[in-house]
Amino acid sequence: MGWWQVSADTLAGSRFVVSPLAETTASLFALLAPTARHPGERAWLDAHLPAFRAKLAADPVTARLVRAVRSARWTADFLVPTPTGDGEPAFHEELAKIRATPAATVHADLVETIGGPLPAALRRDDLQDRTADLLDWLWNRAVLPDWPRRRRVIEADIIARTGQLSRGGWAAVLDDMRPGMRWLGESRMQINVYDYPPRDISGARLLFLPVTPRQCWVSWDDRGHYAVVYSCTGALAEAGRAAVPEALGRLLGPGRAGVLVLLDTPKSTSHLVALTGQGLGSVGRHLKILLDAGLVGRRRSGRSVLYYRTAAGDVLAAAPSGAG
Repeated sequence: MGWWQVSADTLAGSRFVVSPLAETTASLFALLAPTARHPGERAWLDAHLPAFRAKLAADPVTARLVRAVRSARWTADFLVPTPTGDGEPAFHEELAKIRATPAATVHADLVETIGGPLPAALRRDDLQDRTADLLDWLWNRAVLPDWPRRRRVIEADIIARTGQLSRGGWAAVLDDMRPGMRWLGESRMQINVYDYPPRDISGARLLFLPVTPRQCWVSWDDRGHYAVVYSCTGALAEAGRAAVPEALGRLLGPGRAGVLVLLDTPKSTSHLVALTGQGLGSVGRHLKILLDAGLVGRRRSGRSVLYYRTAAGDVLAAAPSGAG
C-alpha cells in the first residue's frame, strides 16, 4: 500500500481548495470512462459525450494523447499541476502551468504512465498545448455553464468535512475520503492500496481538492506542495436527490420535507442550499419552522451552525410512505 508520513504541523496547516482545473480534469477522465454514478451524471455524459468523441475523432493525435495520460495506477504529472494553496487558483492560471511544461518533461511523464516507450505519434513538442487546448475547450463547453452548481456542491462537501473534523478528528475525515485512503496511526496516512514506497511529507503543504465527478488522484511538486483530489460524497454529487416519502411531502410540503430528509447527518444552511437547489431564504424559513416544531436541533461547529434531526424528526422522516 502507498502511504505518507505526515507531521502534526503538516496536518495543522492543511486546507481544502476549490480548483476549477481539477474539476475540469476530473470531467475529462469521466468522459474517457463514461460510467455514470447517478442520473444527474448520466444526463451530463449524454449531453457532452457526442461532441467530445467528435472532437477526438477529428484530432487523432490529441485522442491518442488523452488516452495515454492516465493509466489504472498513474496519471501523467504534467496534467495535474499541484496548487500552492495561496488563495483559490483561477482556471487559466492553472492552465498556464500545463502550457509551460517543457516537452521533455511531458515525454518523460507519458513514458512513466504508459509503462513503455513513447509511441511515434506522441514524439512531438506540442503535447502540452494540445492538452491545455482540450481542457480549455472542455471547461468552456461542459463545465463552466454548470460551475455555479458544481461549486455549491464542492463547498457543501468542504463544510461537511470540516464539521466532521471537529467531531472526529482527521481520522474520521480521511477514512472515507477516497477508495483505499485511511488513517493508519503513528502519523501515517494511507493514500491507496498500491505497493508504492512511503513518502515523508513532514513540513509539506498539504491540500485537499474535492471534485464532483467520481475521480481521484494525488499530486506533488518539487517545492513541497502535495494535493489529494477526491470525489464529493455520493449524496452531495446527486445534489439533493434524496427520496422524500410521499406522505411526509404532503404533511410538511415537499421543500420542507426535503430539508428534513437531508438532515440525517448534521448540515449547515449553506450545505442545504447546495443540496436542495432552494434559495437561502427558503431554506432558512424551513429550518425555523422545523426548529419550532422540535423536529430539528442545531449546534455550532467552529464558525458554522449545523442542523440535525431530533429523535422526533427521525421518527417522522422514517414513517412509511403510505402512513397517514
